[in-house]
Amino acid sequence: HLRPARGELAGQQLPHAARGAKVALVGLEPDALKQVSARLHGDSEHWHADVTDHEAMTRVAREVGERFGRVDIVVANAGVATGGPFVDSDPESWRRVIEVNLIGSAVTGRAFLPLLVESRGYLLQIASLAALTPAPMMTAYCASKSGVEAYAHSLRAEVGHRGVRVGVGYLSWTDTDMVRGADQDEVMRELRQRLPWPTNKTYPLGPAVDRLVDGIERRAAHVYGQWWLRGMQGVRGHLPGLIGTVGQREMRRFADRLSGIRTGLVGAGGSADEQHRTTVRK
Repeated sequence: HLRPARGELAGQQLPHAARGAKVALVGLEPDALKQVSARLHGDSEHWHADVTDHEAMTRVAREVGERFGRVDIVVANAGVATGGPFVDSDPESWRRVIEVNLIGSAVTGRAFLPLLVESRGYLLQIASLAALTPAPMMTAYCASKSGVEAYAHSLRAEVGHRGVRVGVGYLSWTDTDMVRGADQDEVMRELRQRLPWPTNKTYPLGPAVDRLVDGIERRAAHVYGQWWLRGMQGVRGHLPGLIGTVGQREMRRFADRLSGIRTGLVGAGGSADEQHRTTVRK
């Protein structure tokens, strides 16, 4: 059971570990991963790696296979986010969101699919409400999550005949360090609070993780961290027009406050990623 990790969804609750699963954690926060690994009931190990680094992830896949003998489940969960107007966005941070969320997911899949083919296993690709509906001030994140959704659907058709199942996990605003980091910006927090119910709430992490675990156990094609997200599938075709109209109104309302929005990566995962890239440059 491999979980490319970034932020709290990576390790706050790993119910499979309590049921005897052996867990491999991969990410850029070695101290946090070590702490999570130490809390697990069963056999576990952690690896420090950048999911966008093909050579590093290929090495990790080989070492995980050697350490545990097989890989049955991969949860591609690594993700970062940035917010604010596209025209004022930091180009490097914008690109990094695409690299981690989309390219990193593909690199993870490329590295571990041979092991999943051997075990006839299951890959769960974490997407988002942002894959179902566009949102102003979130261009990079929406683009990346729409991309991973399409990538996972395409991959499902490719590998199904080899016994590998691929699922897409959808989460709304969930209480992780990334969401809390975004909420530190007053404008972004107010904009989110003005969204229509139930999209304006922050949901607890535990029930979302339980839903993901249930989906993994069923090897489901679609897994919804919040119950109402399933209903969004039926109306998603109407959402771009609706968001376009409502979004223009909200942008006018906040127009003279937009220049102060922080444009870098948010949350502890974003900080870890920026620190990693700074170290690599040195």
